[in-house]
Amino acid sequence: MRRDLQRRRMIILILLFIAAFLLYRLSLPSPQKPSVMLPRKSGLLAEDSHFLLNGIPYRILGGSMHYFRVPVPFWRDRMRKMKACGINTLTTYVPWNLHEPRKGKFDFSKDLDISEFLSIAGEMGLWVILRPGPYICAEWDLGGLPSWLLRDKDMKLRTTYKGFTEATEAYFDELIPRVAKYQYSNGGPIIAVQVENEYGSYAKDTNYMEFIKNALVERDIVELLLTSDNKDGINSGHLEGVLATVNFQKFEPALFSYLSSIQSKKPVMVMEFWTGWFDYWGGKHHIFDVDEMMSTVSEVLNRGASINLYMFHGGTNFGFMNGALHFHEYLPDITSYDYDAPLTEAGDYTSKYFKLRELFGVYNAEKPLPPVPSLTLKASYGAVDLKRCLPLWEVLHLAGEPFKSAEPINMENLPVNDGNGQSYGYTLYETTIYGGGKFHTKGNVRDRAQVFANSQSVGTVDYKKEEVHIPEVPAFRKLAILVENCGRVNYGPKIDNQRKGLVGDVYLRGKPLRNFKTYSLEMNSTFMSSINEVHWSDLSECKTGPTFYQGALNVEGSPTDTFLRMKSWKKGVVFVNGKNLGRYWDIGPQETLFIPGPWLWPGVNEITIFEEYEAGQTLFTVDTPILGKTQYVE
Repeated sequence: MRRDLQRRRMIILILLFIAAFLLYRLSLPSPQKPSVMLPRKSGLLAEDSHFLLNGIPYRILGGSMHYFRVPVPFWRDRMRKMKACGINTLTTYVPWNLHEPRKGKFDFSKDLDISEFLSIAGEMGLWVILRPGPYICAEWDLGGLPSWLLRDKDMKLRTTYKGFTEATEAYFDELIPRVAKYQYSNGGPIIAVQVENEYGSYAKDTNYMEFIKNALVERDIVELLLTSDNKDGINSGHLEGVLATVNFQKFEPALFSYLSSIQSKKPVMVMEFWTGWFDYWGGKHHIFDVDEMMSTVSEVLNRGASINLYMFHGGTNFGFMNGALHFHEYLPDITSYDYDAPLTEAGDYTSKYFKLRELFGVYNAEKPLPPVPSLTLKASYGAVDLKRCLPLWEVLHLAGEPFKSAEPINMENLPVNDGNGQSYGYTLYETTIYGGGKFHTKGNVRDRAQVFANSQSVGTVDYKKEEVHIPEVPAFRKLAILVENCGRVNYGPKIDNQRKGLVGDVYLRGKPLRNFKTYSLEMNSTFMSSINEVHWSDLSECKTGPTFYQGALNVEGSPTDTFLRMKSWKKGVVFVNGKNLGRYWDIGPQETLFIPGPWLWPGVNEITIFEEYEAGQTLFTVDTPILGKTQYVE
């Protein structure tokens, strides 16, 4: 009897529990069915004063991020941070010089896997505006054009000159099919494609833009086409049947009025609203006031326009990829492309980010915005243990047989790299002289060179200083001229004149030097690996540059991002585990080089420095970047 009673009580308790559970489930809101994407009937249209995407009004809240300036492991992280800020559209350039480093030899792998980048953007829910060039500006070497184009002495860049159009079409034959399948009409994220870039500021060929437009359309680009120009170029840069957009930092109502006058009843878009500015060696770190930025962004949105923030995340000019400006003087850009953007070079948040998030949250259809992702960790790993050194003179044989010529040959026309010439790095010219006297460049050193007599430095020449005195010695000596390509101009009329190395005669006592042996020192991965196979010296045996130094950076546990402090080092370039971090220079403003965590290994990491002048006493890592003294953008 007692057992039956216990059994009944147990059954009743179970039934009560089941009933309570069912009541609880009924009290919950009905589960959301997975959202079904509307059938894609039409892509981005600009047929009225507002954009339409699939027939629905759409305002572009864009942000620029260049996949080639950001290591692959960070792509998703940066895109998540874009989404959390209210960005709905990502814009990126495509660098021809990286994708076709040698004529007919293409690279779309690893950090250059644009297909993967576009796929991730789609996965993250970001639409994409693709800016394929062929010219991109971007503070990038030669505006993204490959240097082998300059082997043609008659080359006319960004025109319908046959040599340029044939090369462009061959490049587009490889690039466009890879990206066309990611267009909106094919189920992908690309909603618009830009026709060239800021051509109105150049405008040397009235037929050129039509050629680029047709080259895109003929290769099945079907999404909205657009151009972008600053206020100086918009008059000459727009194209019939292509949406014109504008680039600026300071809002000028007249620009919007002009856009309306050349394309009535079309949406207004700021393709590049400059959130900061780039830096050059010898200058200061540019910053743009956050309140001034927000005032302009608000003004643009209040007027019903769309906007793209250039940059939202700048990244880094790794390697030798920085560009330069050359108007009144030659100004090469620094390695960091922090740009004072809403996300820093290393992907950290700034006050700009949070103020933009607050503003974009009002305009964004996705409410609330996704939570702000956590930051990637930064670490200070302490000092680099410098262990050994290797003078440049002892590894010249690793660069291959020197090229012999009566007259100096510029970098791009050297017979190296399967006939493609040398693109980046350093070139060493050697000849024999008797005695000494005034050495003069007559402006033919591009961009900067150290001059050596029997391996002893006698001075540096560049655009401003064109002569040095070589001490008189009544004997024959080896004269060496180590020339650095500091970065090709990426904007302005001098882009057509960017051959590097010795681009003409140099003189001693007024007579042109002859009979050169020339070494190509690109410092590519093959060369940097080979220097580890030779005998290195003890640190005490190396007094001055140009010299390689090598040391170890110990990382305990899982590696995270860090910054290499180059205090007391003069000028050169740093490699970490074989990867080129970029240039350093004690004239500033930049004092640290960003080391991405994924480029480090647990345990011992190899640090190699090519120092042109004199090594610093120490080398250490810090967890905070030092980009130098600041200057507000005027």
